[in-house]
Amino acid sequence: MQALHFGAGNIGKGLIGNLLNKTGYNVCFVDVNQEAVDYFNTNQQYHIELLDEQHTVETVAPVSALNSVTQKEKVIEAIVHADIITTSVGINNLAGIAPILSKGLLQRIKENKNAIDVIANENAINASTALKQEMEKHISDSEINDINTIAGFPNSAIDRLSLSETRNGGERTLAEPYYEWIINKSELINFKVPYIKDAVYVKDLQPYIERKLYIVNMGHAATAYIGFFSGNTTIQKTLENKDITNLISGAMNEASKYVEMKFGFKDEDLADFIEQTLKRFKNKNINDKVFRVGRNPIRKLSFDERLVKPARELFDLGYPVDHLTVAIAAGFLFYNSADDESVILQKFINEHGIDKAIDHYTKINNQELKNKITENYKLLMKGTVPFPIQKGR
Repeated sequence: MQALHFGAGNIGKGLIGNLLNKTGYNVCFVDVNQEAVDYFNTNQQYHIELLDEQHTVETVAPVSALNSVTQKEKVIEAIVHADIITTSVGINNLAGIAPILSKGLLQRIKENKNAIDVIANENAINASTALKQEMEKHISDSEINDINTIAGFPNSAIDRLSLSETRNGGERTLAEPYYEWIINKSELINFKVPYIKDAVYVKDLQPYIERKLYIVNMGHAATAYIGFFSGNTTIQKTLENKDITNLISGAMNEASKYVEMKFGFKDEDLADFIEQTLKRFKNKNINDKVFRVGRNPIRKLSFDERLVKPARELFDLGYPVDHLTVAIAAGFLFYNSADDESVILQKFINEHGIDKAIDHYTKINNQELKNKITENYKLLMKGTVPFPIQKGR
């Protein structure tokens, strides 16, 4: 069996390629990085070091790679002959692979190939649907209808911290032991290939997507922003401070109330989920940079994103958001000169003030909630740490 995966980054290697290979697929990566392409084709394998106590090493083989810029015809041919197609290129980069994927799937129709599933594994809600929408911009209605007859676009939710580190002139993929890959089986079209090993197939993906976004991703971003404020460089170092851990735990508990009300998760199950997530964040074998986790603050502070949506939904219903509003305020303080969104955000605040920045980027329409965020921002600016400590749930 042949798997074609777009994106040879950390998640592509540390999770998607790994589980596809364990399922029995030969994995071909598609990327724009010629150095990475050459590495795969020369070595035909790569190694993943698990960030456990033993630093267990797993080998992924056989693998190969194609360059999506210089080898377009070969990529199209690979799309025609693949048994499954996956992506992990970043939600903003799906537009870049949509044209070649469209061509490949249309060619697949001409050659009467079997049905195939295309799974976009991005850190966003309904990424596969977004990929299909990008494809629709490049082909006619009749062509997209033809593609729909032979291609499914199952949405998924993924979760694994995967990093990379340069060692002895080479790059080593590092991954935490925990992982989760949840796939909407109701959107599958090809049932002739086996289910991906260790992936979870569900009929309704939305509860799991939102649980991850509004608890895990929210907590991770909040830790990065509070970590930056407190002068720490890593997530792990940040959470050595018990007050900060209490703040992050409080924010996650607040956000979990939104998930509980919307999807009916049990309170005790969410409490266990939060405890497990914090344990992951604290893993001493991981060196997770605050600048990496906090990047793209404009997106992460937007209306329906991880920090703002649970805060505004809960506030409108009369639930406490003391911890969430501190985390949002800290997000408006985040600055990394190498991160474009961070630079733009701070420039806007300097020119227009924090009140207009909150208006402009969060789109929150509840003045009382905006005032609460502004108040916490001003306290942080003064060096005061408004860490409300919540004991228990």
